[in-house]
Amino acid sequence: MKKVVALILAGGEGARLSVLSEKRAKPSVPFAGKYRIIDFTLSNCVNSGIYNVAVLTQYRPHSLNDHIGIGKPWDLDRNRGGVRLLQPYKGRRAEDWYKGTADAVYQNLSYLDDNDADLVLILSGDHIYRMDYSAMLRYHQEMGAALTVAVMNVPLEETDRFGIMTVDENQRIIEFTEKPKQRDKGTLASMGIYIFERDALEKRLRQGAAKDVSLDFGKHVIPGMIADDPVFAYPFEGYWVDVGTIQSYWETNLALLEDKPALDLYDTKWVIHTRSEERPPAKIGLQARVIKSQISNGCNVRGHVEHSVLSPGVYVSPGAVVRDSIIMNDTYIGPGAIIDKVIIDKNVRVGAGAVVGEGDDMTPNVKEPDKLNIGVTVVGKDARIPPNTHIGRNVLINSDLDESSFPGLTIASGETVG
Repeated sequence: MKKVVALILAGGEGARLSVLSEKRAKPSVPFAGKYRIIDFTLSNCVNSGIYNVAVLTQYRPHSLNDHIGIGKPWDLDRNRGGVRLLQPYKGRRAEDWYKGTADAVYQNLSYLDDNDADLVLILSGDHIYRMDYSAMLRYHQEMGAALTVAVMNVPLEETDRFGIMTVDENQRIIEFTEKPKQRDKGTLASMGIYIFERDALEKRLRQGAAKDVSLDFGKHVIPGMIADDPVFAYPFEGYWVDVGTIQSYWETNLALLEDKPALDLYDTKWVIHTRSEERPPAKIGLQARVIKSQISNGCNVRGHVEHSVLSPGVYVSPGAVVRDSIIMNDTYIGPGAIIDKVIIDKNVRVGAGAVVGEGDDMTPNVKEPDKLNIGVTVVGKDARIPPNTHIGRNVLINSDLDESSFPGLTIASGETVG
């Protein structure tokens, strides 16, 4: 096996996640209670035997940097390999903020030199999936590829979100269309997972950089290589989800509560590693009732929790009801409060008797209709919801709001506070 270096692209803003990515990069958004989104890509690396890993960050990287640290939870603090956090910077030469996915790699070509890489595995840090990269690496070398692109079939109505591939009978890619507007290019979508021969990658990046464009793999590098180099598709049929929208994020979290979920977090043969805080065990009170839910360490449940995901340190008061919701770290749900189909970020305080997610009015959010339109109300980090407030569907409560920021005790569906 040639020497492999993995580069994880984790600088995306993730704007489609609304207020959830306002203060953090999308890869550091909490997921499934105790994890962050990037944990799945990092765990795939170590479970595949890849220990030379660099994480390329840009947008609000502080939460991500704190979470990864020196990589110890993923066994990436070892002498053989390890994890590096590579951020853009302005210097005396041509360094600058990253201007595209490929430009981020171009500005860090020295890292490939330092590690004497033969193969470069390019990954995205903002997808939830389980994949053994070693099988794809073997396929790449067996095919004699200069570039191998992991692909999977997606629903026809979603093809405009992806780069779509056309392949011949040998899986060689003969056409690539980035986010096609016409649905006539098939359903074979790029997963944003690439294996490059290091020399071929460096050649293409230097050629693209000379043209002074916002260098992107989907728009510039891959289409150019298809014409001149052996570029192959690697069909993948396992679990992979892009949780880049409120709907996908909410649905994917709650799908883990099924008896036999498509993604098994309890598989001891493929452990998902994360940085865990030292917290006491979850505590379930005398009057509590918990149904089909995930309750993380440090939670104290004294009310009713049904079909919901609770991150560490959540407190559910007596008489409170949490249903079909995702509640992040250290949130306090007051006595008698009702939370229904809501995503609540960290350190939120919900006052006694408040109702969040009320009624049948599904009016899309006026300010963000493309993001909040399925009835999920979203509450930003550190918000304080006054007691006895009634909040409808598709409402956005911005971060850092105190009780005085609310215009009244009734917030209609589709409204935004803050």
